[in-house]
Amino acid sequence: MRVIAIDGPAGSGKSTVARALAKRLGMDYLDTGAMYRAVAFAALRRGIDPEDADLVARLADQLELDVSDQVTVDGVDATIEIRGPEVTRAVSTVAANPAVRKELNRRQHEWAEARRGGVIEGRDIGSVVFPDAAVKVYLTASDAERAARRSKEVLDMNYDEVAADIARRDHIDSNRPTDPLTVADGAIVVDTTATPIDSVVEQVLALLARMPESE
Repeated sequence: MRVIAIDGPAGSGKSTVARALAKRLGMDYLDTGAMYRAVAFAALRRGIDPEDADLVARLADQLELDVSDQVTVDGVDATIEIRGPEVTRAVSTVAANPAVRKELNRRQHEWAEARRGGVIEGRDIGSVVFPDAAVKVYLTASDAERAARRSKEVLDMNYDEVAADIARRDHIDSNRPTDPLTVADGAIVVDTTATPIDSVVEQVLALLARMPESE
């Protein structure tokens, strides 16, 4: 099984790089952040407080979840809704829930095993979920650049709101007791602030070319 782990904070370019890598390599791609957003979406849709750890954990266990080109939650297409400001504000709280992380990590392993690997992006892929990944990449970028990128994606929030939300999420994700955002052992760190996506992709492909195929 060959896994390429792409980690990093919000707005660092994980999704863009991971999708491009998967296309170049002919591999499947998984956005684990979308999984946590899907749980947050489901909780909000059912009127469950994201802070209610027990209820959210039970919800995560029961959800029918499909994350691919579309994100389907219990049969509902939530592809657009999971990127909205309400879910964005709730997702770090949901992602800090140890029981939710345990369940989604299980699903991530199940996904990878079924496909004999893939390009998987998130915040703890190389550090926790797949510590033996063939290649581990940690993407970063300046706070201003990350906020600028996200403000173009989240149309219901202005630049200042997005910047404040990113700072809040960085703090929560980096300081949560369970699986915090960190640079995995052996990961290559790439600053994407002024680096074209194609260049980042080529760096990762060069790393892969120097490594033996996994059995």
